[in-house]
Amino acid sequence: MRSFQTFLTTWILALLHLNAVGAADKPNFIVILTDDQSWVGSSVQIKPSDPRTRSDFYQTPHIERLAKLGMRFTQGYSPAASCCPTRRALQTGQFPARHEYHADRKGWTNAYRRQLNIPRMLEAADKRYVTAHFGKWDHRYDEISPAQQGYDFSDGYTGNGTGGSKGSGGPAATPDPKRIDTITDKALHFIARNHHRKQPFYLQLSHYAVHLDIFYNQSTLERIQQRTPGTKHTMPEFAAMTADMDAGIGRILDKLIALKMLENTWLIFLSDNGGRTTIPRAPAAGEALNAPLRDGKHSFYEGGIRVPFIVVGPGVAAGSVSHVPVSGVDILPTLAELAGYKPSLPGNIDGGSLRSVLTDGGRGTVKRQRPFLVFHQGVDRKVLSAIRYENYKLVKTWQEDRIELFDLDRDLSETTDLSQQMQTKTEELHQMLMKYLTDVQADTRARRKEGKQR
Repeated sequence: MRSFQTFLTTWILALLHLNAVGAADKPNFIVILTDDQSWVGSSVQIKPSDPRTRSDFYQTPHIERLAKLGMRFTQGYSPAASCCPTRRALQTGQFPARHEYHADRKGWTNAYRRQLNIPRMLEAADKRYVTAHFGKWDHRYDEISPAQQGYDFSDGYTGNGTGGSKGSGGPAATPDPKRIDTITDKALHFIARNHHRKQPFYLQLSHYAVHLDIFYNQSTLERIQQRTPGTKHTMPEFAAMTADMDAGIGRILDKLIALKMLENTWLIFLSDNGGRTTIPRAPAAGEALNAPLRDGKHSFYEGGIRVPFIVVGPGVAAGSVSHVPVSGVDILPTLAELAGYKPSLPGNIDGGSLRSVLTDGGRGTVKRQRPFLVFHQGVDRKVLSAIRYENYKLVKTWQEDRIELFDLDRDLSETTDLSQQMQTKTEELHQMLMKYLTDVQADTRARRKEGKQR
């Protein structure tokens, strides 16, 4: 009898050990999503050869640390030029043209509740994965919650108002500005708990900063007021909010280093859309806030959709730079490959895995089901579309029936419209764009009321 008990105990311990080893072998994933942060909204010089591609006032030493530890993408894109469409796109790996939140196209809302997303994909890859979302969720129209989308832990349904939205009182000093400390504390607890349990996890930390209104720590503002404002970025209060968010990111990085987790953890950092073109009460600036990019949030020119994009992970060369165009829709396919998801991804996934680019020094291409990036919005906003293919980008403004073509390799600021000089290339991209929008039944109706735009 004793021999059998000994055997049973040994067998159970061995099984537990195998489970622990298997869980430890699965990578962890952390996505840090900032809000309205410009491509040039940090002290990271995105393009090593171009000093215009960093802020001339904001200091973000911890985002700089991320860039030094991993790979920064000079052509990183958000899926949309505004909050909610990007947040849905990150969860599903789909361009927002498939799922704009403004209208329920033939039962799309119910389909969204069932389709493959990050939590469901990771559960299918390995049931031991634990998932969490802390911070701004902002799924408008149907207001579906993180729990309904499969997350194990979350703050529930949150939006701009949760973290201090426009009209809530800023600029002002306040404890826990933009809930930076609260959501960071939750994230740190989640990381440590699952690390000690040897439980693989996915964590998305979605900051409310640097969306308006502006809130900050008084001590941070006092420190920044000792510095000389820049020509492009001039407002100490906004710089303080940016610095406080950066400090929260630093706490996450410090925890990963202290627990020796970077060997098995992938961290992806990006913004939900480009920066604003104006900041209330900011001192006059000598150049556009998002320069050298054109325009900003809500626009499909580069200022609205090109964003900071950094990846840290096993096999990623420290301090590396990639010029390959990548997007937030590529996150789900990347995680699927890294986590060992076995089935083929559905045909409605627009993104592609970044793994080969990340592990090959930033070289190569991202293999998507279609070889381009599409941006689209409609119904409650001005109807706009854009397509990025190779070094060209076409922008379509529907109400003015205007089509523009830019060569982004030669014209980062999109100052020269090539649509008349390159009519064949313009028609090629326009046909690709229209075919995609038709295939996914994208809504191209004009916005209903000016007041609807957010």
